[in-house]
Amino acid sequence: TSASNALVSAVLVLVLVVELLNSAIEAVVDRISLERHPLSRVAKDLGSAAVFLSVLFAVLVWAVLVLPLLAR
Repeated sequence: TSASNALVSAVLVLVLVVELLNSAIEAVVDRISLERHPLSRVAKDLGSAAVFLSVLFAVLVWAVLVLPLLAR
């Protein structure tokens, strides 16, 4: 249905947006200093975790929409 298509499209766009924000965080951290710092590591790790969660959410939405179709 069109609602399912819209949901899948929205979730995929969400993954791209979160990835862009993660890249921005990494660029800012690297711009501030190339030294290793615990807070820089935390910022980068949290950005990566956000990307992981958005991908996990996309997989979950896909599974909820597709698995019932395969069970028919």
